[in-house]
Amino acid sequence: MSQDSSEREEWSTRVAFILAAVGSAVGLGNIWRFPFITGENGGAGFLLVYLVFIVVVGFPAILVEFVIGRHTERNPVGAMQEIGRGAWQYVGWVFVVATFVIMSYYSVIAGWTIRYTVLGLQDGYMADIDAAASQFGQLSSGLEAMALHGLFLVGIVAIVGLGIRQGIELAVKLMVPAIIAIVLGLAAWASTLSGASEGYSFYLEPDFGRIAAQWTTILPDAAGQAFFTLSLGFGIMITYASYIDEDRNLAEDGAIIIGFDTAIAVLVGLIVFPILFTAGVDPGEPGPGAIFVSLSAAFGDLSLGWLAGTVFFGTVIIAALSSAISLTEVVVSYAVDEHGMDRLRATVFVCAALFVLGLAPAYDIVLLSLYDGLMNGILLLLGGLLISVYVSWLWSGPAVEELGAGIGDLGPLGPTWIWLVRVPVVIVIVVSLWLGIVDYVDFLTGDFADWLSDL
Repeated sequence: MSQDSSEREEWSTRVAFILAAVGSAVGLGNIWRFPFITGENGGAGFLLVYLVFIVVVGFPAILVEFVIGRHTERNPVGAMQEIGRGAWQYVGWVFVVATFVIMSYYSVIAGWTIRYTVLGLQDGYMADIDAAASQFGQLSSGLEAMALHGLFLVGIVAIVGLGIRQGIELAVKLMVPAIIAIVLGLAAWASTLSGASEGYSFYLEPDFGRIAAQWTTILPDAAGQAFFTLSLGFGIMITYASYIDEDRNLAEDGAIIIGFDTAIAVLVGLIVFPILFTAGVDPGEPGPGAIFVSLSAAFGDLSLGWLAGTVFFGTVIIAALSSAISLTEVVVSYAVDEHGMDRLRATVFVCAALFVLGLAPAYDIVLLSLYDGLMNGILLLLGGLLISVYVSWLWSGPAVEELGAGIGDLGPLGPTWIWLVRVPVVIVIVVSLWLGIVDYVDFLTGDFADWLSDL
């Protein structure tokens, strides 16, 4: 039995909604994923393409999710069942499934951040890159990784189970300002390091020749990162927008959220790359474990690196938690809205299922890459593509009307937004989705096939 929308909680203030959305965006996507994706793709060139995608794709796409959520006051599944026709009614399942799987390995990575924070307080970090890689190999999988994965999920239950105002809202009001303050402090400290100028050059001076030569990898990675960091394609912004009032200016709120998220992502780069170049560590180290291997080696080579590392990885824990509560809320809101489950019971049930599903990526990092490549490189973009097509081509009238609520006369903004979604947003997602599929097939026939043969 579904829950009546009149019984649903709402954000107490506009600031609470913005902080929650910023907290969702400013998570592992910015602090874990952004540095290694940027490093893999050559630094400044990737940053430039990423910033273009944030404006051209990210802003119009976030408004798509906002208008669906506020109009329906439902989770992604219920929202698309309300506004969709025919097969479009089932699009919401793409979001819930993708978000559920992503959260299962996201909590594994969050568990790594807990271990690396404790590591700084105990034995410190390995200065040798090979030793750091070996250490990561031991800490990133096995029983300890599974236990920390479970511990992180217990924290999620404690927050999400309390509801919107008493749980999520209170948490983000503490976490988001703390993240911003610590990141600013770390960026100021990193600017004093000997490798700061070299790091800034790598990060801020684009090589256009490299962009042209590597566009087939830069394009999908930049589009995927734009979606990942803004929590697009997860259904998070649909869910969060379902808890807001009609009098909000969605365009203004979206711009503020994107501005904060992008600023923090850029600041993280201003921390990470000076540290790496100061320690002489290759910023292009590939893979999901890159930030743990490269940065821990760099911290191990710096004076008081244990302290800087503890603060940095502690910040990552906070950021991971702020994003994880939003990922979990998508699935929990489905259980509450569509099946009338008690919120705490639904949260416990969802997190227990997440723990079971996350045991595989906690067992071996290759399985984490298997999950991530399919979810982040394909399903996330597929969900974004489907709702972008539906809203801009089949539901544009109600969408523009919903966007105008709280703004007034949109003037040319409404048609401009719709055509941005219809053309550049859809084209970029289609190309990126195709390249993501190709990349995933390469992974399946390469690294994953090798892993299977070694079993």
